[in-house]
Amino acid sequence: MTALLLLLCLALCAVLFKAYLDGKFDSVETLQSYISGFGLLAPVVLTAIQALQVVIPVLPGFLGCIVGAVMFGWMGGFWCNYIGISAGSILAFLIARKFGKEIVGRMFPGKRYEKWAEWAAKSKSYTTVLFLGMVLPLFPDDFFCYFTGITKMTARKFAAIIVLGKPWCILAYSIFFAAAAV
Repeated sequence: MTALLLLLCLALCAVLFKAYLDGKFDSVETLQSYISGFGLLAPVVLTAIQALQVVIPVLPGFLGCIVGAVMFGWMGGFWCNYIGISAGSILAFLIARKFGKEIVGRMFPGKRYEKWAEWAAKSKSYTTVLFLGMVLPLFPDDFFCYFTGITKMTARKFAAIIVLGKPWCILAYSIFFAAAAV
């Protein structure tokens, strides 16, 4: 089952990477056109892209939020983005938990990693900062999902922070971008 899931994820990554190389993610318009080409599966594709953009932090998450709000309205866009980003966040946490400091060290180069690791280990406010980061826009939350995976925080506590903290920023993006598109 694990091998099948890994194979499916790799195939999806390959398809999305090819689309990225083909320029399908260069702008809101090209991404919107790419997603609408999937017809009824378009919401599933957007949700998968949003999950993968957390796991492979190449695209800014708000790009998908714009596309979701424009294509599916604020509510439909919200749900696609919330489910995808939350699933990707939890997956990034679990990847870091499984593969450890090596993968996180590549995302946080050198002294920056050491500084954050020391602070997180000693800080009593890390959980609060992480929650606020999930609520606030423009926080580098993709990286903190990985980083938190190597802390002592439980997966259950992390998932609760994602589920309770993530929707507010995504909801604000969805409402704003849907209104701006009208």
